[in-house]
Amino acid sequence: MFSLLNTFRIVALLEGVSYILLLFIATPIKYLANDPSYVKMLGMPHGILFLAYIVLAIMIGQELKWDRRTLIIVLVASIIPFGTFYIEKKYLKPAK
Repeated sequence: MFSLLNTFRIVALLEGVSYILLLFIATPIKYLANDPSYVKMLGMPHGILFLAYIVLAIMIGQELKWDRRTLIIVLVASIIPFGTFYIEKKYLKPAK
């Protein structure tokens, strides 16, 4: 059914979307409208997706035999807005 690579691709997409929503929608609403409910609503799912991304990146890195530099780039991309989308295009599409 789902390979590890496909699972990682889905988690990377969801993690990237949740990060963008958290940074560019929920956080401004929290500080500009004094309404922290969106941060509370998005924070936990994003945290779980972030941890899943890290674990799966390490697992997929071993499976695809990424060198240390590539693995570090993939891991750092998870903390940069839109970084996971770059990883999808640069490192995961060719692995398909």
